[in-house]
Amino acid sequence: MFWTAAPLLVFICLLVFTGTTYGHKHGPGVVRVVEGEDAILPCSLSTKEDIVQKLFDWKKDGQKEVFLYDAGIHYNNGRPGQDEQFKGRVSHFQEELKYGNASIIIRNTKIEDRGNYTCAFPRLKPEGKIFNIELIVEWTFKNRNISGAAPPPYLKNLGATEDGVLLQCVVRGAFPKPKVEWQDSDGNVLPAEEPHVSERGGRYDVTLLTNVTKTKTNRFRCVATQENIGHVTDDDIYVPFCESTCGDSAHKWILGIAVGVVLTLVAVGLYLVLYGVPKCITRRFKKGLLQQRNGPPQENRFSAEPLKMSTCDAENERAGPQMNGSYNGPSDPLNEC
Repeated sequence: MFWTAAPLLVFICLLVFTGTTYGHKHGPGVVRVVEGEDAILPCSLSTKEDIVQKLFDWKKDGQKEVFLYDAGIHYNNGRPGQDEQFKGRVSHFQEELKYGNASIIIRNTKIEDRGNYTCAFPRLKPEGKIFNIELIVEWTFKNRNISGAAPPPYLKNLGATEDGVLLQCVVRGAFPKPKVEWQDSDGNVLPAEEPHVSERGGRYDVTLLTNVTKTKTNRFRCVATQENIGHVTDDDIYVPFCESTCGDSAHKWILGIAVGVVLTLVAVGLYLVLYGVPKCITRRFKKGLLQQRNGPPQENRFSAEPLKMSTCDAENERAGPQMNGSYNGPSDPLNEC
């Protein structure tokens, strides 16, 4: 049995070591970057032979021309044929070519750059050599102006409740369905009710309610995230919390107005009591004295009759036509009560 298995093992080893695909010992190499970073895709000959005068060709998904080098002529010095997606963003390492290094660098990676890349030496014998690299570009969450990206959320203060202040966040017309959450000014996720989700024409509307209480900033943020497209958008709202309960604010306004009216009436009444009535009494007294002085000698100067005639009604009767509007001249200050 040993002699039967040995030739089979040798045959398998020969298949492995004479293959034309070289990349990673355990399969295609994997390069992982975050969107916006530079990615180096490795490709080196194990023989370390000089490839300055050789040809190597990088392609994406077997079709898109990424970078082609042929004995010093390449896409960055006049050679045509490079895919528009990679123009101006891909270069090689010139000083490393003499060591058999055909690696390239893709600058400012984009989501569409992720995929399978091949580095081929088509003129190397016996059948050429090919290296396989998988590029993984992870999302950077940002506000993207693309189809389906959620617009900024609409925020509304729904008023005071027993638990604080109720806030509403509405996100409309998003696809794929966004994840919506409330946060405080420090970025902490706040407890909220179950989101209400509706679908119209393949787009999602999401409404999320939360009760908030007073914080150091009283600012709260609603964040909508779409992980599948790396999109995030948000907006914040300021909540002017009352000292006690916001539900009594209207009653406080009404009470304040009522108190103001009462104080005004009291002030007017005090003014009349302190200034208006004493002046009228003083004027009446002066009229009585004048009548006593100018009256008949036989009258008792201390009798009550002159005082009786010093009332405003008596003066109005004696004034006659002057009091019924027929005379519009200057009035006697002593007639004013």
